[in-house]
Amino acid sequence: MRYLFPLFLVFSCLLTLLPGCEPKENLVQTSGSLEFSADTVLFDTVFTTVRTVTKRLWVYNRNRGAVKTDVSLAGAAGSTFSVLINGDAGPAVSGVTIRGNDSLLVLVRAVIGDNGQATAAKQFLVSEDLRFRTNGNEQVVKLVAYGQNAYFHRADFITTNTTWATDKPHVIINDNVVFGGETYAVGVLVLPGVTLRIPRGARIYSHAGAFLQVDGTLLVNDLSEPNPFEPTDTVKAGNANIVRFQGDRLEPYYDDIPGQWGGIVFSENSRNNRIRYAEIKNSTFGGLLNVGETPGPDRPSLTLDNTVIRNISGATVSFANARASSGGGIISLAGNLTATNCLFTNCGEYAVLGIGGGSYDFNFCTFANYTPSFRRETSSLTFTNEDATNPLIKRPLSLSLRNSILWGSFEDELFVKNYPEYAELIIQKSLLRTKEYATTPAVIGAAGLNLINVDPLFKRVFFDTPDYTLQDASPATTPRRPAAGPVPPADLRNLPRNPNPSLGAYEHKR
Repeated sequence: MRYLFPLFLVFSCLLTLLPGCEPKENLVQTSGSLEFSADTVLFDTVFTTVRTVTKRLWVYNRNRGAVKTDVSLAGAAGSTFSVLINGDAGPAVSGVTIRGNDSLLVLVRAVIGDNGQATAAKQFLVSEDLRFRTNGNEQVVKLVAYGQNAYFHRADFITTNTTWATDKPHVIINDNVVFGGETYAVGVLVLPGVTLRIPRGARIYSHAGAFLQVDGTLLVNDLSEPNPFEPTDTVKAGNANIVRFQGDRLEPYYDDIPGQWGGIVFSENSRNNRIRYAEIKNSTFGGLLNVGETPGPDRPSLTLDNTVIRNISGATVSFANARASSGGGIISLAGNLTATNCLFTNCGEYAVLGIGGGSYDFNFCTFANYTPSFRRETSSLTFTNEDATNPLIKRPLSLSLRNSILWGSFEDELFVKNYPEYAELIIQKSLLRTKEYATTPAVIGAAGLNLINVDPLFKRVFFDTPDYTLQDASPATTPRRPAAGPVPPADLRNLPRNPNPSLGAYEHKR
């Protein structure tokens, strides 16, 4: 027994001199190839000079042993695309090891250059090979992107009367600007006394967080243009003459996602703004009328005609020269708003929020505020004469709601705080969903003047393509009733109004 321990020590020392047994998955083999999660990495339409989203490509080694591969872009240093592998970025990465039966994640991005085409309303295709060379075998994954040229506005100060061209889209991107030692993010700023005209057919896309601020005047599809938008046929949803405001993410996934960009801001100096035949969607707010910290007698004013505001929502927001607020189709801090033949839908917090007074006139509007993706507990139309920061300060407020439909997923779609103090409160010939004011004549008027808590019977609500026109049996059109006040000659789609018109933005046609 006394000799066993020395023998054990000798045997242990000999073991340290033997080669180690490395797992087979770590041993690099000299044959075999790779497999890929896709043969093509596709980027949907992206604007030139703007970095795309990052796409993922999984590379699989189905072999028992490890392999080494060299990855390279066909365009080398001048490539449209860029890859990131194991923290290494560049047009080529050599000697990448993939263990047996393991995988490698390749991140791909692109920045597409302007192709020099003057008429860049059309998309153009950019493609390139991503090459993998493994054990003498070359394999290729296609990288494909559709580019779109545009006019880019970064910290764009509009100092003279300007009309935007329509041959290419316009993209608004915030950039930092220093004022009085403070840094502000500015997209487009229309200075006081200056008019920006956006003609029919224009497309306005805004990057995340960007907004268009108007200290002067904004005219969209305005009658004062050389070729105003006055179609004689039905205005369908895809009509090319409608001016469209939305985020700059063009992938189909983002078609209806709210909060992708800021919105349009009308400051205390902004006057006589008018938006016609337009769509504003996927923003934090459609429009913000802001009187500033010390409101004077003058207020920003906005007129909306035949306009759709949809897919609006956002958490608390703040930006240069504007107070913080929740999201809303229109947020007004003591501003003046007139809306005719307009649709407000899928507004996460408010369709219209009026704070600190102001003037509000709605005629033949539809507020179909369903929010299927989240629960809403705020009234679509909410008004108060109290100041946003000091409720002890109250200002005059006037509200007129005529010939309209106010409906949605919340049982109280109307809230008029301190309504006995309003300078004017007129709600006539409208269909309302309201529990709080269902028996309050001071708000809804005399019995029979309005339709209360009666389903308007929209054609389609909870589908990918909602339709807020009316069914034949809708109480908003059957029986026909005289209107309250003036009747516009046509509805939201430019169909002629009946002498005894339907309620809401859409005239019903059997």
